[in-house]
Amino acid sequence: MRSAVAMIGKDLSEAYRGGTRVERACYLVALVLVASGIFHLGVLLATGGTWSGPLSWRKPTTFGLSFGLTVATLTWVLSFLPMARRTRARLLTAFAAAGAVEVAGITTQAWRRVPSHFIPPDRATGLDALAGVAAASGAVVIVAVVVTSTVLALRRHDELDPGMLLALRVGFLALLLAMAIGVLMLAGGQVLTRTQGDVAPAFAFTAVLKPGHAATMHGVLVLPAIAWLLRFTDGSEAFRLNVVRLAAAGYGAFAAVVVAETLAGVDPLGAAPLIARALPVLGFAALVAAVAITLHQLVRNPLPEDRTVRHR
Repeated sequence: MRSAVAMIGKDLSEAYRGGTRVERACYLVALVLVASGIFHLGVLLATGGTWSGPLSWRKPTTFGLSFGLTVATLTWVLSFLPMARRTRARLLTAFAAAGAVEVAGITTQAWRRVPSHFIPPDRATGLDALAGVAAASGAVVIVAVVVTSTVLALRRHDELDPGMLLALRVGFLALLLAMAIGVLMLAGGQVLTRTQGDVAPAFAFTAVLKPGHAATMHGVLVLPAIAWLLRFTDGSEAFRLNVVRLAAAGYGAFAAVVVAETLAGVDPLGAAPLIARALPVLGFAALVAAVAITLHQLVRNPLPEDRTVRHR
């Protein structure tokens, strides 16, 4: 286990030190965004504010943490996907910049004590309009990067470990679904705000869709992380692929049911038919089992010290 931990640490170190300037810059951007999210969580706790509502400090907190984690995740997982160096640099630069702009706009609105994303036109100031344009532009860029990355992941890559390739494909497809739900939240909220002249219906609408958005957002980190950790075990390629298949099936079942319930207007944590409650639990259990198998392999069957793992 000690040798496996050493190899994992070495691989992470090489991923940063051996990365391009763009990749290292993206990791720093991710760190700043996470720090912003943590800071605003402190503001929320210090001011005794609520977690809900259009003026809550929750938004700069969750957006900072989520975008920070996603920028770091995309930087890391794209390092495994074969592509031209210039293409990777452009995708990462666009995504990190758009994420930073999105979080900056939301944070600025929070400090102005003005709702972000959804403001009735008759109450919007010039700064509100600018923040809205920045948010919409950032969303377009983010979706474009995710679509491009998904297409690249779905291509044939014979040189890539089958388990990692499966993890990347399922992870990016889930992230693409998260982006689609996000676009639905933004578009639907805008329509409700303009037609009803109030932000309350818009925030109520987006609250219903949040579980589906959250359930599909970070599979692109979880699944590749499992495939990556399995590389430090001495199991066969077929065994590692089967573990990733178990994780992907479990995650897919969990996310699919949550998204279906979300779109149907059913609270995933509330009253629902037995099968609708059982399927996400079974899916999550399969994902947990895959994680447990991976950790067990790291402890009981680590890669011998005389064998090395190349990050790329």
